[in-house]
Amino acid sequence: MSTGEAVKNRIMELCNKKRWSYNALANYSGIPSSTLKNIISGKSENTGIGTIKKICDGLEITLGEFFSTPEFDNLEQEIK
Repeated sequence: MSTGEAVKNRIMELCNKKRWSYNALANYSGIPSSTLKNIISGKSENTGIGTIKKICDGLEITLGEFFSTPEFDNLEQEIK
């Protein structure tokens, strides 16, 4: 699994947990809905940390909480 897929899956998981649409998350996060749709569809493989921080702020969680999952812990090193 790639980092982009892990980010996408985490966003989907958190939206499902809050029962939010992706548009609602975009509104709460202050990011364009097109940006979020590109992340979810996989068109945006390298989501910047600034965008992830805004998403976390919208979800009212920390970056640590966002990345604290087995999925991120088990990612293979991308630089060799």
